[in-house]
Parts: sequence; C-alpha cells; structure tokens
Amino acid sequence: MPIVQLDEHLIDQIAAGEVVERPASVVKELVENAIDAGASRIEIATAGGGKTLLRITDDGCGIPEDELRLAVRRHCTSKLAGGLDEIATLGFRGEALPSIGSVAKLSLRSRAEGAAGAFEIAVDQGRCDGPRPTPLSRGTVVEVRDLFHAVPARLKFLKSDRAESSAITDVVRRLALAEPEVRFEISGPDRTPTVFEAARDMTERIAQVVGQELRDNAVAIEAEREEIRLTGLAGLPTFSRGNSLQQFLFVNGRPVRDRLLVSALRGGYADVMAKDRHPVAVLFLTLDPALVDVNVHPAKADVRFRDPGLVRGLIVGALRQAFGEAGLRSSSEGTAGILTRMRAKADTVTPAPRRFEGFAPGGYAPSAPARPRPFDPATAAFRPFATAETETVDHVLEQPPFASPPEPRRASSGFAEAETAYHAEAAPVTTPTPESAAFPLGAARAQLHGNYIVAETDSGLVIVDQHAAHERLVYEALKQAIHGKGLAAQMMLIPEIVDLPADDAERLCEHAEALQRLGLGIERFGPAAIAVRETPAILGQTDIARLIRDLADELAEFGTADTIRSRIDHVAATIACHGSVRSGRILKLDEMNALLREMERTPSASQCNHGRPTFIELGLNDIEKLFGRR
Repeated sequence: MPIVQLDEHLIDQIAAGEVVERPASVVKELVENAIDAGASRIEIATAGGGKTLLRITDDGCGIPEDELRLAVRRHCTSKLAGGLDEIATLGFRGEALPSIGSVAKLSLRSRAEGAAGAFEIAVDQGRCDGPRPTPLSRGTVVEVRDLFHAVPARLKFLKSDRAESSAITDVVRRLALAEPEVRFEISGPDRTPTVFEAARDMTERIAQVVGQELRDNAVAIEAEREEIRLTGLAGLPTFSRGNSLQQFLFVNGRPVRDRLLVSALRGGYADVMAKDRHPVAVLFLTLDPALVDVNVHPAKADVRFRDPGLVRGLIVGALRQAFGEAGLRSSSEGTAGILTRMRAKADTVTPAPRRFEGFAPGGYAPSAPARPRPFDPATAAFRPFATAETETVDHVLEQPPFASPPEPRRASSGFAEAETAYHAEAAPVTTPTPESAAFPLGAARAQLHGNYIVAETDSGLVIVDQHAAHERLVYEALKQAIHGKGLAAQMMLIPEIVDLPADDAERLCEHAEALQRLGLGIERFGPAAIAVRETPAILGQTDIARLIRDLADELAEFGTADTIRSRIDHVAATIACHGSVRSGRILKLDEMNALLREMERTPSASQCNHGRPTFIELGLNDIEKLFGRR
C-alpha cells in the first residue's frame, strides 16, 4: 500500500481519539479555555450524561470576529508566546476545538471585550460555517451536541448517563479547587444542580468541594525546598477512604494524576495507614515551569519533573513532618460513629416504671476509696523509652514495658471476700490529682475488658486501645535505634551476583554510599551485574536478587532508594506487633498513666503501625447530648 497524505478531517478525528475520550474530556478542555480567558463565572449545562448536550458559558475576554475561524483550526493558539518552557496556561496545544468539531456538532458564540457585537461559528464533521452575528452580552458560549455522532463506534465504549455525569462533576470539582476565585455551576436535566461559589481562600474552597470534614480532620502542609513549594491539606491517617478518588494533586494550578506524585503521597502515609486504605489530600506543587514538562500526555494528566527525587522527597518529608508536629489527633469519624450507634440504642430503651428511691436499710455502702500513689517514672512498672542517643535495638526488645500481670484471684463464695475483692479493683478507678486531667490524654480512670483504658480529660474522656498504642511506641523506639546510626551489616560468605541491565547497575552504583549506611554493601561486577557483599543484619534471610531489582526499579522511576528502608521498617513493625502489650493484660493505674504520657511524647501515636486509631475522644458536650442535657 502506497504512503498517502491524510485529509484534514481524518487527521482531526485521529487527534480527537487522544483528546476527546469521553464527555468529561470535552468539559475539561472547554473549562480550561474559559479559565485561561480570565473568566470569573463558568456555567456547565449537560444532558444525557454529556452525550446529548454540553454547554459551557463564561464571562471571559472572548474571541474577536477575525480569530473565530482560526480558533477551530488545528494548532492555532494564543498561549505559546514564551514557548514550551514558559507555559503559564492550562491549555496550549490548540487541538481541543477542532478535535471536538470533528466528532460532534460544535457551536461557538463569543463577544470580545470592547467589541460592538458578538459572532457565532458552527462546525460539523470538520465543516466550518460562519462567523455570523449573534446576540450575546459578553464572554463565550460553547455548545457541543451529539458527541461522537460522526464516529458511532466510539459511543459503544461510553458508560451510562449517570456514570458520565459523575465523571463530569469530578472534572469540575478538580478545576474548582485549582481556581478558588471562580464561581462554578453545573446543571442539567440529568443531574442535581451543583454550585461552587467564589471562595475567599483555598481553605473555604476545599470545604465547598471536598467537605467540611476534611478541613476538620487534616493537617496543613507548607514546605519548600530548592524553589519548589508544597501547600495544601492532608487528611489525618485515621481519616481515610477505600479508594483514591479523594486525592487532588495540582502542579502549577493544573490538576494531574501523576504516578510519581501518587507514589509520594502513599510514601508519606506509609508508616501510619493500612495498605488497603487511601489518604484524603489536596496538595498544590508550585515550581518554575522550566523544571516540569507538561507536554507528555495528550490530556495533560501526567507531567515529568527535571528532578523527580527532589519532588518525591519534598512531599514525603513534608507529610511526615506535619504528622509528627500535629501531636495527638484522632479522626472525628470514629467519635461520630460511636455517638450515632449510642443514640440509636438510646431510642429503643423503655423508661423505668418508677423512680429510684435509694438503697434499702442495711444496703451496701462502699468505704472511702484508696488514695492513688503519685506517678514516679523511676519506679513505675512502665519504663519510658530512653533517648535516641543511648537507645539500641537490643535494649528496646529486652526492656519489659510493664510489670508481670497480677495473679488471678480465686473464686470467692463469702461476702467478706467479695467485698475485699471489690476494694482491690477500686484502686485503678480512684480520682487522680486535678493536674493529671490537664494532659492531652488526661488521667487514667479504669481499664475495660483487659484492653481499653478509659481516661478523663478537661473536656471529656478518652478511650485508648492499649495494644495498638504500645505497638506504636515500640515501633518508633525501634526505628530510632535502627536508623539513629549505621545499620549492622551481615557479611556474605560468598558474594551474590545479580545480573541487571547496564543502566540499572550504573544507577545502583551511584547510590552505593547511601545503601552502605543502610547495611547493603554492593559493588560493580562487570558492565551488567552487581556483586552484593553485605546485607542488613535485621533482614535475616532475604531474597537478595529481588531486593536489588526492586531497588533498581525504584531508582529508575523515582530516583530514590526507599525500598530497603521500607523493608527494614516492616521488620521493625513486625517485631513491635509481637513485642507489645497484648490484649487482656491487666494494668495498674500508674502503668496506664505511664502509657498515656509516653503516647503524648511519641510522634504519630494517634494510630498504630497498621493504620488503626490508638484512641478515640468523646467531648463533654457530646456526652451531655446523649443524656439529654443539651
């Protein structure tokens, strides 16, 4: 078959296959054009999930009459005056309007700022009609009807009207987050109208789009490294979702779904969130346009950074620092769920038929409670961890966190014995000093079911999962002991040779010094192989070839070598899980208070190594509402 020049209409349809994937793709391109035109109000109307009708109305600067025909021709744009290294707009290729016009019926009405009138142009299957005068007060109106009518086969790959409408809403939500000063409105017979009013600041816009819950259950992120700035909100580790739809990532105001950024986000939550859960976050990355290439994906959803390792390190480091500085914070979702269930049960309770008149004569009257002993860290059964300078792994593992559990009481049959046993159990629930309740986690009052510590604070009460809490404490102490100095390495009797592509071997050798500090000793063995002479002792028997290949893949994709550190941390987490206080362990009052104080001093103590919360908090106001006092 001879080589021939394709006609313009077929070229436009091929381009549409890359740019116009579904109705949401059309909305994205057209709304981005409206934002680039300086619009302050953008209205999106849809019908049939966007397959029947899409109408985008804005109050931007408009398009002059003599430029309307150019606007619907391929590779005609006003946004590349500074070249590809100085892209400051959302759109820049000049492909959207001609691609849409090749697969749908396109109508474009616009009135340029300061012009005496408005003009309209229509495009159907690549044929252009106009411009001609039309009534319009200001801005631009783009109407797209019968999407893919020119290529009916594409319609078979679209989803239901509801699914396509949902995809359009998601696109608008992401663009609304990027432009808080713009008012967005989505309406149509196939949906419930949604309005995002112009916001005063980004925090208000996040509350509008993502919800007030994120603002109440998030930490503020603000970090900068080598002229790359990261801002936004990151949800608490205990405020998570079952999918990644609530992750909003932006580069220079452009919504993206870049693998590097998603991986960095997961890395920031690696120690504090379960692997089957996904964080909720709104993060904005701002950097020099020359340091990022946005022209690597037809829909501009992916970007490429000049220094991916720097970007990843900034995101991971900023998230971990923010969680460490946030102190003890638990998600309000757990508290809200408890209150809902308690209210539901309270509604089914039948009121008592008569008032309680007091104990009968000769009834039981408890004697004065025993006075608790003041907490002394030097003599307490729970010994807080030593400082990082003196801590070692062996010391952490050998340190007994609590005294031996008390011997079980014998079954009693006499009244006197039962009363004695009652007083023995009363000691843990005696009233501590008022100063104790002023701590963030308050003062321990009791232990329930051998696993949950109930503590009183100035503003309510706290319930702590003793196993999850102590697991986090042991894990953090182990990490300090492990990473506080060079890791012990285990010399291999016979070095293991791992065959790799030459590029991967070169990258590994460039990071040999950093890997040595983690206990992994490697050296070049020919042009396409690595000799492994030492491995981290804490890993024990491991698949060395797989470890090396995973490191090579990570270096190739992200420019970092976090795999080995994450494996070491996984070993530490396993040790912490098996070495921490087990459920069912009966604790004394000073042991419970010592655990609470150590939680207050330990970073990321709000959740265990598996991402479960270590405590929940009930405010006094919530408790009073349950009893009808408010």
